[in-house]
This record gives sequence, C-alpha cells and structure tokens, in this order.
Amino acid sequence: MIKLIVAIAFLALNVYTYHFMARKSVIPPRESFASFPLEIDRWRCAHNQPLDPGVKENLGATDTLICDYVEDADPRLVGVYVGYHATQVREEGGGSGENSIHPPAHCLPGSGWDIIESSTVPLTFPGVSDPKARAKRLVIAKGQARQLVYYWYQMQGRFIAEDWQKILYVGWDRAAHGRTDGALVRFTIPLRAGDDAKAEEAFRDLAPRILSLLSRYVPA
Repeated sequence: MIKLIVAIAFLALNVYTYHFMARKSVIPPRESFASFPLEIDRWRCAHNQPLDPGVKENLGATDTLICDYVEDADPRLVGVYVGYHATQVREEGGGSGENSIHPPAHCLPGSGWDIIESSTVPLTFPGVSDPKARAKRLVIAKGQARQLVYYWYQMQGRFIAEDWQKILYVGWDRAAHGRTDGALVRFTIPLRAGDDAKAEEAFRDLAPRILSLLSRYVPA
C-alpha cells in the first residue's frame, strides 16, 4: 500500500511539474561544434566526423563533436565525443523522436562491447571548480580489443556521472528554469598491452584542454 501511495505521489508531482511549472522551454545561445578547434596545442584532429542522419535521429542530439585527436610528439589517439541536446523533453503530442541523452553504459553492450571495469571517479581538472564533479571510468572489451572510456553528463555547469542524477536534474531544471539542455562528454582511448598508464596520461593531458573550450558549446 505504501509503495502504491509513493508511486501515485511521484506521478502527481511529475504532472504538476511538467504542466504547471516553467512550461516555456528555454534554449540558451551557444556556438556550433562546426567551429570547435581541430588543433589544440599539440593535439590534432583531421575533421569533425558527421553522423549518419539515421544515427543522429536515433541519438536525438542537436549537435555533435566527433573527433579523433592525435598527439604530435608521441602519437596517441583519443576519441572525443560530445553530443549536445538542446532539450531532453518530447514536445506535446508525442511522436517517435527521442532526444534524451542515451547512457553509454547501456549502449556499449548493445554495440558488442563488454564492460569489464566500472567506477565513479572525481573530476579534478583545472577549470572544474565543483568539488562534486564526477565521471564514469570504464574499461571495455570486444574480442582482443580493449579501450579506456571516461564519460560524464555536462548539464548547466554540473558534471554528473550517474544516470539517475541526470534524470532528476532534467526534471528539476525544467521546473525551475525551463531548461533541459545538456551534453554527454566521452573520451575513448585504445589500450595496448602494458600501456594502461600511457592511456591515462593521454586522457589527463587532452581532457582539460577540451574542457577549457566547452563552455561556448555547452552552456553553463
């Protein structure tokens, strides 16, 4: 009985939030990833890879950065994906279009990758002042291939690792500010036998440089 009451109260709160608070959608101004630098200090990307229209529709992303950055002196490749979603709420009337951010931990197994390590770690880079900033750190495998993955949800100045927190903040921000925008930020580094430390070093070298530029593309 208690569970039923809690479920009804949760549904009632959702109805009130979505129909009586901040009904007007607010989409903040931002720059397109078409202008994102392909050269960042000693890191180079050949081009921002366009998404197939069908894949883009499935992801529901408004704008994407998909770049393989390679470091000049000691060639190391870091795949960078940033998918910005101007809204994560379907318009009234429904439809088949989906625009919420898809959790990588759900999508990776569907692409044939096994998650063999998973942890939540603090983000302590320069420019990240929030002591609560967190990221997911994964090691994934497909056959003999291994990759190191870091990702987080970047939403209105927050750096969120957990899927459930992202869902809660979408509801809160819509109610309080009319905003549901945010981005998935993901770094993927191939792992070779014995070079795990180099992969970590590559992530920690490039990630702060990317983060220092993102505020123009992912509004705080």
